[in-house]
Amino acid sequence: MPNILRGLQAIYTNIELRKQVLSILEEVLPERKNGTGKADSRTGRPGMDQWAILVMGVVRLVRNADYDHPHVNHHDMLRKMLGHNDWTDKTCYELQTIKDNVPLVSGC
Repeated sequence: MPNILRGLQAIYTNIELRKQVLSILEEVLPERKNGTGKADSRTGRPGMDQWAILVMGVVRLVRNADYDHPHVNHHDMLRKMLGHNDWTDKTCYELQTIKDNVPLVSGC
């Protein structure tokens, strides 16, 4: 897990690379269910932004894990990668939200 998170950190801290990755994610945004275009890139899908979907998808694929192992709500380093800095941040990702969002990125 530490190597996965270091790789994601390298992407996030390199502004040019991060722009390129987020641009690719922009291209694969899912269509809205009501048929009014693509989902909002700032908020991704309900409950998760595009960065969170990417991070969870990468972790799931590299570790060959199911969607709740490790469950993001209890993994401190993964939560920090998602921007949740400490125990006072009560952001919680429901398992169904993860299952609904992560597969939308091709291959995850």
